[in-house]
Amino acid sequence: MDKFMAAAIEEARKGLAEGGIPIGSVLVHDGKMIGRGHNRRVQNGSAILHGEMDALENAGRQPAAIYRESVLYTTLSPCSMCSGAVLLYGIPQVIIGENRTFRGEEEWLRVRGVRVEVLQNDECIRLMRGFIEARPELWNEDIGV
Repeated sequence: MDKFMAAAIEEARKGLAEGGIPIGSVLVHDGKMIGRGHNRRVQNGSAILHGEMDALENAGRQPAAIYRESVLYTTLSPCSMCSGAVLLYGIPQVIIGENRTFRGEEEWLRVRGVRVEVLQNDECIRLMRGFIEARPELWNEDIGV
């Protein structure tokens, strides 16, 4: 498995261990992780800290050129908010752990020129299926249902 997706999965596991939603993400520039994070909506009482948003936040303020040369790894297909951040900052590639439990805005990203790759990683699928089964109300809150 790619070391960057492995790091995103590690982040997802941290989120689950903290009582949150198991979605992790890392932002990679020039072969180096510059930001990593996990969904912390529950832990922080946040409306926006999805895994991708947390990774971007933890990367700190970056010049536009850095984003345009970066890859975002995420364990789950990104929602419209996180996809919007990808487009806003011009991130050219998103690598997704899985989209079987939730399909976000992949087509919107593709239409806008983002390279999208879906791995259907077994561990990502197991993490989300187990969480959704155990905490359906929290999952529905996270995706706005």
